[in-house]
Amino acid sequence: MRKFLLMTLLTIAAAQVAVAQEFDFREMEYTPQQTVFQLYAPANAKAVKLRIYKDGLGGRPLKTIKMRAEGTVWRAAVEGDLLGRFYTFDMGYGETPGTFAKAVGVNGKRGAIIDLRSTDPEGWESDCHPVVKSPADLVVYELHHRDFSIARNDAKNPGKFLALTEPWAISHLKQLGINAIHILPSYDYGSVDETRLDQPQYNWGYDPVNYNVPEGSYSTNPYLPATRIREFKQMVQALHKAGIRVILDVVYNHTYDIEHSNFQRTYPDYYYRKVKDEYSNGSGCGNETASEQPMMRRFMLESVKYWVQEYHIDGFRFDLMGCHDIETMNIIRKEVEQLDPTLFIYGEGWSAGACALPTEQLGVKANIPQMPGIAAFSDEIRDALRGPFDDDTKPGWLGGAPDCEESLKFGIAGGIEHPQVDMTKVNYSKAAWATEPTQMMSYVSCHDDMCLVDRLQASIPRLKKAPVSELTRLNLLAQTAVFTSQGVPFMLSGEELLRTKKGVHNSFESPDSINQLDWQNKERYPEVFKYYSDLIALRQHHPAFRLGNADLVRKHLEFLDAPKGVVAFRLKNYAGRDDWRNIIVILNAAPKNVAVTIPAGKYTVVCKDGTIDEQGIEAISGSTATVSRYSALILHD
Repeated sequence: MRKFLLMTLLTIAAAQVAVAQEFDFREMEYTPQQTVFQLYAPANAKAVKLRIYKDGLGGRPLKTIKMRAEGTVWRAAVEGDLLGRFYTFDMGYGETPGTFAKAVGVNGKRGAIIDLRSTDPEGWESDCHPVVKSPADLVVYELHHRDFSIARNDAKNPGKFLALTEPWAISHLKQLGINAIHILPSYDYGSVDETRLDQPQYNWGYDPVNYNVPEGSYSTNPYLPATRIREFKQMVQALHKAGIRVILDVVYNHTYDIEHSNFQRTYPDYYYRKVKDEYSNGSGCGNETASEQPMMRRFMLESVKYWVQEYHIDGFRFDLMGCHDIETMNIIRKEVEQLDPTLFIYGEGWSAGACALPTEQLGVKANIPQMPGIAAFSDEIRDALRGPFDDDTKPGWLGGAPDCEESLKFGIAGGIEHPQVDMTKVNYSKAAWATEPTQMMSYVSCHDDMCLVDRLQASIPRLKKAPVSELTRLNLLAQTAVFTSQGVPFMLSGEELLRTKKGVHNSFESPDSINQLDWQNKERYPEVFKYYSDLIALRQHHPAFRLGNADLVRKHLEFLDAPKGVVAFRLKNYAGRDDWRNIIVILNAAPKNVAVTIPAGKYTVVCKDGTIDEQGIEAISGSTATVSRYSALILHD
């Protein structure tokens, strides 16, 4: 009997794999003559009904059609021209637009029947990915649509996709020098009511509803299904014309809830992991999707490909990548490379709780060596700089905390094994987890924590009463460590404006008054924006800061002896594409000026006391360099 049950389970599993490979995810295929619908749902379902509606919300169905099962694929063909109509599937658990709707009505309750080609802006067919030779060349800027533009007085479309097409936005991003924006979740999510956009509402968007449709609240009219699609494409097109790549934040690890999710309403419990009949909660959001299931794996793969092919997306940031299995992530990486090998994939190398799969099967940091071409965030360098995530009051290296230097060095080397980094002294990781520096995201702040100003003030209380110049020195020092590291640099939007969220740690649903960028800060603190811009330009102009290869890093990156509170390194003997043969970077978090021994020579100082000038600030010679308190010194021979 046991053998029979095992064979039965294996047969079912094989059938699921076969269907997952064959199912084409075209749940709705329109032509003027007929529209064909299909849905992946249990073969033993009592019935699956298709309903056609005039509008995206409200009203009685124009038609109700019983779908026909072919194994686990249910199909129906409806004669006539249904363009502009809406549809739902219903198998008894509530109506749903299906799992792979490509257009929806307001609030995503119903799928929409549209001609996708009609949503292409003029010239869309010639739009292409901006050229980036290596991920090491990227400078990633994390942005929330509403944060970025809602308080901008000259924005014509504040809080919308279209704000990023406007001259002021493009100008700011180009002046700053970034070449990739990471947009927080921009698919259709559940926590903002698109029928009440006259009232202020806010959420980051980590509550997915329809994964393959742009969010309606960021469009100028969520009631018209084509509008959000067209405007998203216009945004991508405008950024591409400016040489800026667009990276999409994807949240496949959980759904807004279980009961009302499109997954659960089409194939109950298939898409979620369980432990002893309880839903696993590795996401910390009440559920955890099962990426190892054949159809969930295919869903993630086809969704990523769809965003690349339909919306020309240039990369993906996987939320809580540590919830996904390694095999699925590697399959996605391989398939994406077939579309364009320069598309960049990275994610959070952790989960928010225990997952139902063993850790050795999951996409956590420690398993990055098994995931070539995929990067993860380094909380080692982040927390070494500013203090631990779980206690906002504890300082890091910037606040004088002891024994942070080795963790900072680990981040500067790009998370790879380096002979001068003692891994026994590195926080969180006792073995190097990146095989290449392009597998490590270097950062000090992001959306889901305090921004840098707030964290510095929370962990270094004296800064609350000190002159803003003191705060600025530490802010710029932190980012100098990030942007001179060998990893892929990443920054939170607004840090270049000395952004504050008034001390809020987790602002996912805080009002605009907390989250919005204060654009007047660009005029209040012009020296901050200039330093950020010059620092990014310094990195972009000098390939020694972005070697992109582990062997080259080990060959050319040499750490210098330095006192406590100081980290110093030399990028030595690098003549490849750079006329600065030896570059020395000294980072000083000590409250006093510090002298550091350097190789004897004649040097040009290009960064000193919060000023960067690649033409040279001053010339020095000898074997000692003095760096001012709370600042960076960069020089070259």
